[in-house]
Amino acid sequence: MLKIWGIILLIGMTTACANTGEPAYDAAAGYKPSAVNEQFVVPLLSEQEPFTFSNPNILKGSTYKLKGIGGEQGLYPPLAYFEELSRLGWVELEDKRLGHAHFFIKNQTVISVIVKEDFIQVYELKKDAKY
Repeated sequence: MLKIWGIILLIGMTTACANTGEPAYDAAAGYKPSAVNEQFVVPLLSEQEPFTFSNPNILKGSTYKLKGIGGEQGLYPPLAYFEELSRLGWVELEDKRLGHAHFFIKNQTVISVIVKEDFIQVYELKKDAKY
């Protein structure tokens, strides 16, 4: 009897944890234009959230919520996403990378992507910004 309750509890916990109702990062789902720059895409299943910033180097910015986008603790950048950006002509400025912050350039436009566990922040930097 105790064994059966243990199995039921395990199934219940697995189902509750796996079915949070939030969309999760799936590279195969595709991409959509960001609200920051229509040429810079974000994962299709991401949900834009209200966002304010006060950095004088930023022209525009937005947060996109998506479960698991950055892996555990945001330590694993979404490589398929970065490959899609590269395919679209965005070049990562790897020498400018600072922890979770990645910088991409295309036609003199610089976009920063901050990667965390369950969201990304996308910023378009001003033309004269220091980064």
